Amino acid sequence: MRIALDTNVLAYAEGANGALMRDRALRVIQRLPPGAIVLPAQTLGELFNVLVRKAKRRPRRAREAVLSWRDAYAVVDTSAAVIVNATDLASDHGLTIWDSVVLAASAEAECRLLLSEDLQEGFTWRGVTVTNPFAPTLNPILAALLAGPEV
Repeated sequence: MRIALDTNVLAYAEGANGALMRDRALRVIQRLPPGAIVLPAQTLGELFNVLVRKAKRRPRRAREAVLSWRDAYAVVDTSAAVIVNATDLASDHGLTIWDSVVLAASAEAECRLLLSEDLQEGFTWRGVTVTNPFAPTLNPILAALLAGPEV
């Protein structure tokens, strides 16, 4: 099973919202099955922006973080098909184009879950279900994955 990570999960793992959220995000990521994580390319660009603008990192350090994530996990490109599907999502469901690109890329990569704190919990599109990994009650699939053996 593949699981996509949205930008907020990456930003939290980078410490953009403090140590508590960093630790929570890293725990979630580390507990997911090896090889299951997929990163939509869009999230890497957004991560750079968050790290430079919000976390006030120098662009060189933000770039290093982006490259580290890219090297650690599979990245799904923003293809023409992803863009067309994203415009459908944005038109039909009122999502922003950038959130739609992340979700469309997740579907392109045949992900089962998209972990995001920003998108609507439980929204499902083309087999991908959005779920908040920091919610008090977790999606049952995510809860089962996180309850697996210690990493």
